[in-house]
Amino acid sequence: MTVPTAGDHVLGNPDAPVTLFEYGDYECPYCAAAAPVLRHVVEDSDGQVRLVFRNFPIADRHPYALTAALAAEAAGAQGGFWEMNERIFARQERLDDAALRAYADELGLDGSLVVGEPAQAFADKVEADFAAGLEAGVGGTPTVFIDGRLWSGRVEEGALRRAIGMSNGSGANGGVQPGPRRQRRWPLGLRRAQREPLPEDPEEDHPGDRCDY
Repeated sequence: MTVPTAGDHVLGNPDAPVTLFEYGDYECPYCAAAAPVLRHVVEDSDGQVRLVFRNFPIADRHPYALTAALAAEAAGAQGGFWEMNERIFARQERLDDAALRAYADELGLDGSLVVGEPAQAFADKVEADFAAGLEAGVGGTPTVFIDGRLWSGRVEEGALRRAIGMSNGSGANGGVQPGPRRQRRWPLGLRRAQREPLPEDPEEDHPGDRCDY
């Protein structure tokens, strides 16, 4: 699903006419690269573009992705979702509990509430995000939709700006395509992220521009 709901986190003007939808994984290096690009598009849009972020942790490849997603959601309960989202992507090399707690504390949040048992309260939200991504045909991260249509190009500022301009006009879609439909089950099983070392070189995760599910 690519229609915002009451539980979604929205960056920018809530009533913006154009919606960017991102399904992301906090341990995916391509999501970290996309994060500032998407923010810039929103910030420079004069209120015409909003960004919705949903969690799509690929836990079998990224052992800290679920922990980070829970921490961001828990930070959101304290009014700091987007700040935590930005901090996590900026410091992606360390996403263990101690680091996530410290990031929250640095932002003026209660770090004790973003990890461990308190964070488990947000597992249903993360699972719902993931399920919505599967329903929308998400097969990896980052996956971006523009007004409900799959963006098939790279997450680059100039290309996105052009696509956004086209999406409301002549009908040319500039790389925006209908999304594939496929169904898979929520794979995490456990409500806790695994505790395994991060890859030494996250860029080796995938030779292309996203981390595949």
